Amino acid sequence: MIKETFEKTIKLPDGITAEVKESTVSIKGAEKEATRKLKANGISFKQENNSIVIIGTPASRKINALVNTIASHVNNMVSGLGNEYVYKLVIVYSHFPMNVTVKGKIIEIKNFVGEKKPRNAKIVEGATVTIKGKDVVVKSHSKEAAGQTAANLESATKVRGKDKRVYQDGIFIVKKGLQEEKESK
Repeated sequence: MIKETFEKTIKLPDGITAEVKESTVSIKGAEKEATRKLKANGISFKQENNSIVIIGTPASRKINALVNTIASHVNNMVSGLGNEYVYKLVIVYSHFPMNVTVKGKIIEIKNFVGEKKPRNAKIVEGATVTIKGKDVVVKSHSKEAAGQTAANLESATKVRGKDKRVYQDGIFIVKKGLQEEKESK
């Protein structure tokens, strides 16, 4: 017997509700909300009780992979409502001391490898950046927003035109993941 559809069910934890309209999935938790449009050919959504069912038609390897990818995106949205995604970065320099500051929705990097013109990295909507000494912390309820902001910082400090073995200056990701809940005593 050949399967005609491929289905994956995502159960939502207590206190989190979901609303599905065509290809837009909205998930609401404790005072937080995440909405994302997940449109793909052959993919449809269905809401049952406290779960979301992702349906792929016709059943094939490509549709199976697409259903699993969309299920991962929905799981990341649910996880982000419970805890924040945290990316920890470190400012490293050996030749010229860098000055990193947050200005609105841009992170300004001054004196990178002795350059006169400051470099900028964009902060994606929904992410917050805090700088304390040589540590940079990026937090967001959206995994994509936190990851893209951290990647913008790393790529803004990429060394070009110099020997990378000698000029190892930059801002680098050292830790990433969900923020651990603080233990209550």
